[in-house]
Amino acid sequence: QVLLVESGGGLVQAGGSLRLSCAASGLTSSVAGMGWFRQAPGKEREFVAAINRSDGSTNYADSLKGRFTISRDNAKNTVYLQMIELKPDDTAVYYCAALHFTSRPSSPKTWGQGTQVTVSS
Repeated sequence: QVLLVESGGGLVQAGGSLRLSCAASGLTSSVAGMGWFRQAPGKEREFVAAINRSDGSTNYADSLKGRFTISRDNAKNTVYLQMIELKPDDTAVYYCAALHFTSRPSSPKTWGQGTQVTVSS
């Protein structure tokens, strides 16, 4: 089965940067994209960014454009989320997801276990 392992989370001061990694194994042809989602305490899980597995096209949550960048290394089956100018409101568990059939955020997903990002003020 698809297995996703996130890493790179941690504690960072406001204004700092962090890069998350998602190492994937067991990817099949049905995986059309990879995405990042996050869930803050007491809130619903929300879309952050997605990237098409084939052509590398990306899309982002509007509020995060310019601060977060998703990228991929298909040869390594790894997707990254570069986060800059971090704010306390970015504090959340960040989840990697394999997006099946299309790279749209609404596509069926296989989830990773999540990695905690905490931004201190």
